[in-house]
Amino acid sequence: MKTAFITLALALAAASMPHVKRQAMIDDTTILNYALTLEHLENAFYSEALAKFGELDFVMSGLPAYTRGRFAQVAAHEAAHVAYLSEALGDKATQPCNYSFPYTDPKSFAALSQAIEGVGVSAYIGAAQFISNKTYLTAAASVLATEARHASWVAAAVNKYAGWSGALDVSLGLNQVYTIAAAFITSCPTTNPALPVKAFPTLNVTTTRYAPGKAIDLAYTPATAIADGTPLYAAFYTGLSVEYAELKNGSVILPQDLRGQVYTVVTTSNGTVEDGNTIAGPAILLLEFDAAGNLMM
Repeated sequence: MKTAFITLALALAAASMPHVKRQAMIDDTTILNYALTLEHLENAFYSEALAKFGELDFVMSGLPAYTRGRFAQVAAHEAAHVAYLSEALGDKATQPCNYSFPYTDPKSFAALSQAIEGVGVSAYIGAAQFISNKTYLTAAASVLATEARHASWVAAAVNKYAGWSGALDVSLGLNQVYTIAAAFITSCPTTNPALPVKAFPTLNVTTTRYAPGKAIDLAYTPATAIADGTPLYAAFYTGLSVEYAELKNGSVILPQDLRGQVYTVVTTSNGTVEDGNTIAGPAILLLEFDAAGNLMM
């Protein structure tokens, strides 16, 4: 499948982790700063690309003429999200970090945008359970809806894929989202407030073309030693479900029903993924399908 750029980009970006100070307590202020950390990243991502590429660059890359103008609107949305969260947090607001985004042209920027927006959607879904203030919860739902519109527009109008993965979207945990985000963060201000997150070891999909029912190869460096003979599994997040397949010699068979933007982690569990049994990941898999529901190879 067409996913070589995304998996390679994340592999190249994940040079050193983590970059954010860690704390244990989770309250509304913590979750707002977690969201703001992600919004700062998206804001920098779009601001940097729009400063680098003009309208002609997008057209010469084979993208529709309206693409840059729409991305400028997306960038304005991300800036508004940063402003809203920063105002709500006041002097407790986390500040932007330094970032490195591994795209080289408008086409690869658009591909990375699709993946990042999808992660943003899954991040808000996963974090919603921690918000107690109803006003903040409503605001988070509003941001989530806008991020989902971004993800759908980039996928369908720009990259010519389906604007959704299925009837339900994926919920990712705080550490899972941060593991993906940390691949783009090079450093952060030492004065930033601590967050209840840690980055798991990077998981790389080394197979450049893949499809459900076929084997893919995964590569990672475990943070802790794994006993010889301990069974390992790849857990695949699809919708609100998690599917498992045994990992043998770094290879695993993709479940047949996977579609859209899927996330995978390596774990010692064959039933429930927790931080304590996560070995590496998540990695992003993009299994695109056409209007008839057929996979696009």
